Parts: sequence; structure tokens; C-alpha cells
Amino acid sequence: MNPDLDRTKDLLRDLIAFPTVSADSNMALIAYTAELLETAGARVEVFSAPCGTKANLFATLGPEVDGGILLSGHSDVVPVTDQTWSSDPFVMQERDGRLYGRGSCDMKGFIAATLAMAPHLARQVRDRPLHFAFTYDEEIGCFGAQHLAQILQKRGLTPGVTIIGEPTEMRIIEGHKGCYEYSTHFCGLEGHGSSPDLGVNAVEMAVQYVNRLLQLKDSLRGLAPADSAFDPPWTTVNVGALNGGVAHNVIASRAQVDWEMRPVRTSDADFVKSALRHYCDNELLPRMRAVHPQATIELEVIGEVAGLIPTDENEARRIVSELTGANGADLVAFGTEAGIFQAMGSDVVVCGPGSIEQAHKADEYLAVDQLSQCLVMLQRLGAKLGTQLGARSHG
Repeated sequence: MNPDLDRTKDLLRDLIAFPTVSADSNMALIAYTAELLETAGARVEVFSAPCGTKANLFATLGPEVDGGILLSGHSDVVPVTDQTWSSDPFVMQERDGRLYGRGSCDMKGFIAATLAMAPHLARQVRDRPLHFAFTYDEEIGCFGAQHLAQILQKRGLTPGVTIIGEPTEMRIIEGHKGCYEYSTHFCGLEGHGSSPDLGVNAVEMAVQYVNRLLQLKDSLRGLAPADSAFDPPWTTVNVGALNGGVAHNVIASRAQVDWEMRPVRTSDADFVKSALRHYCDNELLPRMRAVHPQATIELEVIGEVAGLIPTDENEARRIVSELTGANGADLVAFGTEAGIFQAMGSDVVVCGPGSIEQAHKADEYLAVDQLSQCLVMLQRLGAKLGTQLGARSHG
């Protein structure tokens, strides 16, 4: 029997029971985790989101000084709508060495492990602080982490090392692409479908916009850096949705295109946005406004989250290598909050239990042996907390 593992399972069961889908509040979960960390001896602060229905948690064990180590995870999960689950997604089930439930893998398993270990870590921390950050709205734009980063920067507090516990099968991840998400809104002029020249069909304009996006998507293949280690090595574009119109015989007055980029470098994103702006200003809008001067095309930025850039010197990589015994680090295609903390000046890696292949799917699960490996990493972290581990190593 492993009491830490049993305790972690119990905590994970509780966390899964909070249905923290990004569209809903996470306040109950944050209150629950705050109480646990306060009981462990941490100084806990809860920062409400601008909407007032969500919040970030930031907690510290040890001295109130700059640097230290941050263990970070997001509290929100993706919806279960239109997914067929074998059991209630918000009631954890253990079967065949797997823990099933929405968020088990992405990423409440890591949060549960940090909470289970917090009382032990509190007894082991010495001259360097250990921080915990649980954020909101990672799944829809990393808004919580951006909000938290702003608060920490105003206080002059930058963790020396940040470990993001996204599911990596406990592999060390030192880099991933950025994630830029947009919605482009088209406003035309409705009319009867039998007289197309008297209206401005927003859906047709949106289709032409998507066609230009696909051309740029092909162009980006040829712009891949020669030394890019990503797979694929170029910046990618994905069109997620096109919505508009009300009936077969009505000229559509409104349409919306939801799309994203995963840039290898920011210059690729600038290239795409500049090309689209030129296309709209010089081709689509003049045609639309020749019929309807009030026609518009507006780009809404849902989120522009920086990627995690691999660096030659990375204290987080060195420390987590010591904790896990890993001999190297990898890159992944999926995005995380890591780039936000790296931009603050922290050394960052992504390393957590579970496989991203299970995330966002029906019957999402976390393998128990993955959770055990995570606990071993945190136990070894505790044994090292009395050293200079996590000291500020850069300006």
C-alpha cells in the first residue's frame, strides 16, 4: 500500500467531481484546493478573473523571496458535450489500472499529486520558496496564466524554475509551438437569393477568406527553418469552423470563420496576419463596400499564446532530469501555458503524468503507474528543497 498514492487518488476523485468546463466557474475547486494548501501551511492567494466567476490560485511554501520553484496546472477541462462515455465523466472510476474521468489526465492528476505531497513538501522546504499555481481558462486561450503572470510581474516575483504538469508521460518537454486563435467576422447585406447583386453575401466572402488562408497554409511549408526540430517543422494553420446564413434563399448578411495558427516563430504569424489584412483591405472589402458601404471584416483575437522556446541553458530541464532520471528532452506539437512563464524570465519545462492521446476524448483516463511516477518526482523534489535548487540563476 502506498499512502501517498491512495491519498492522491482520493484527491483526484474530488477534483474530477468539480465540473470545471471552461465555460463554467472553477470557484468551488479553487476554494477546495486553497483550503488544502492552507492546511499544509502555505500562504494562499486567490485572484478573481475579470468576469468574477473564475479565479487563479497562487500559493507559497517557504520564504517570501524571488525565485524558487513553481508547480503549475490549469483547473479547467474541455466539455463532454456530444461525447459517448462509458460512465459519468465527473465521477472517477478505477478500472484495470486506469483512473477514468474528465480531466483525469488533462490535468487534474498532476494537481492532485501536488496537493497530496504539499504537507510533506512543507516540512522539507528551506531557504527557497515552493509555489503552486492553479489557473483558469487554459483550454480556451490561457487567459488565467496571462492574468497571473501580470500580477506576479507587478510584484517583482519570478519563479526561477517552472514545472508545468501537462500530460507528457513524464517525459521532459523543453519546447512547443505557440497557439494563436482567431475569429474573423464578416458583416454584409442581406437580401433575396434571387437578386444576389443587390446584397453582400458574407458567407461567400468568408469562403474566399478561407481560400486565402489555405494558400498561406501551403506557403508556410516552404518557410520552415532549416534547423526546426518540430513535427511538422513549419507553422501550421487550421480552419476550425465556418458559420453563417439563415436559409437557402436568403443572402447571408453575417458569417464567422474560426481558425488558428501554431507558429514556429512569431515572424510566420506576422506574415499570415499581414497577408490577410492586405487581402481584405485591397480585394474583399472594396467589393463588399461597392454595394454596401457599411460592410465590415473584423479580426477578433481569441488568444495569442507564445510557444516554449528550447534554450541551451535551462535550469528547469537540469533539475527535472535529476528528479526523473531522464537523459534528454523532447518537443511536442500541443500548446501549454509554458511560454507565458518563460516570457517572465523563468526556466520552464513541461512534465506530467498521462498521455496527451487521452486528453479531450470520451473515457479520458490516467494510468495509475503514471500517477505513481509523478509522485516519485515530487518526493525527490522534496528531498532536494533544502539545497540551492530553484535559486535564481539568471537576471
